[in-house]
Amino acid sequence: MARATLSSTARLASPLPLPFINHPLSSLPSPHPPSTLLLSVSSHFRRSLSAASASLLPLGVDSTSDAELFDSGGGREGVVKEEGGLKRTMLKGMRYGELEKWVQSHGFRPGQAMMLWKRLYGNDRWAHCSEELEGLNKDFKKMLSMNAEFRALSLKDIRTASDGTKKILFTLEDGLVIETVVICCPKGRITICVSSQVGCAMNCQFCYTGRMGLKRHLTTAEIVEQAVFARRLLTSEVGSMTNVVFMGMGEPLHNIDNVIRAADIMVDEHGLHFSPRKVTVSTSGLVPQLKRFLQESNCALAVSLNATTDEVRNWIMPINRKYSMSLLLETLKEELRPKHNYKVLFEYVMLAGVNDSMEDARRLINLVQGIPCKINLISFNPHKGSMFRPTKEEQMIEFRNTLVDAGCMVFLRFSRGDDQMAACGQLGMPGDVQAPLLRVPDQFRSAVSV
Repeated sequence: MARATLSSTARLASPLPLPFINHPLSSLPSPHPPSTLLLSVSSHFRRSLSAASASLLPLGVDSTSDAELFDSGGGREGVVKEEGGLKRTMLKGMRYGELEKWVQSHGFRPGQAMMLWKRLYGNDRWAHCSEELEGLNKDFKKMLSMNAEFRALSLKDIRTASDGTKKILFTLEDGLVIETVVICCPKGRITICVSSQVGCAMNCQFCYTGRMGLKRHLTTAEIVEQAVFARRLLTSEVGSMTNVVFMGMGEPLHNIDNVIRAADIMVDEHGLHFSPRKVTVSTSGLVPQLKRFLQESNCALAVSLNATTDEVRNWIMPINRKYSMSLLLETLKEELRPKHNYKVLFEYVMLAGVNDSMEDARRLINLVQGIPCKINLISFNPHKGSMFRPTKEEQMIEFRNTLVDAGCMVFLRFSRGDDQMAACGQLGMPGDVQAPLLRVPDQFRSAVSV
């Protein structure tokens, strides 16, 4: 796995004990990059970390390989759970076809698989154990109780923001915690925002989750069960949940195998039955994985752009040093050309004095030319240790109007759930070892708190 190291001029988040060195991300090999974009630390620094915190650190601080990530529980092996010497199959880690074959391998009819599938995901049942499988054959239920695992998550807490947004905290089997958000929009749309990783490796400078670094990928079952749990817990209170966005903790396309599988399960017409166009997977710009997603999935794609120049994006989104905006946008043009009635969603978090000028608006218009798209202008949500400030509402409106006048389809997204740290970019809980804060370009130092 190719690696790079970090410049000694970078400003580090306390309490990292040693400086990082030599950060030329652009020196990573191209055009066949690794699936993860992470930087190494000095061997002395690595030795100073505990085993827990060193398992996988953020962009700029990684010390594990892709193979180690997969073996740590982030891959498809999460379908099988070993407990007390017995192997139990995680039901929510399988697509329907896989579940059907598994049921048949235990001597039962394919029709039993469909009945089980509907009790896991449909008919307002969302079964969490074999005792909740009403109407199934007794022998089949006995087999499931002995060989199947129904739950990948344990409920830790539900927090309600003043605007009705719900943040659900789940504990994983290894004790790590993830967060899922249920957003109730004024027009009646209810959206589940799911996490795809514990933490995130991308180190976007404006994102609280990025401060955590990446602990591990979530399994397919851990992703799917967030949506199941949300419906089971809150449907009677908030109503039908129609949309899913992979915009919680993590970079979804860094965990692309499990994300595509989870999305397939969510849109199955006999199960959770979300419309593919209402399941949106977001990315910071992992170009090879983006191409694969567009070729393999019918779900919607969102691209977190957040800048109109490489200079700014290199700073606030270090992934841009590997996959530049020009490469990202040209890839989108090429991949979307054969698709009909498909629009990519560009997300643009507005940072006061950094990316919110009218010159930025005009550049953005030029950047998206030729790409079927919608644009979300998102209010920045402050968090502890953040150096950025949100753009004022009147300036966001002026920015929006400039785009609309040029023919762009634009939406304003103001904060929801921010009083419970449930808003965009606020999820997670960074520990003592955090991702590095990168050097602020001189021309923006007056716009941020440094």
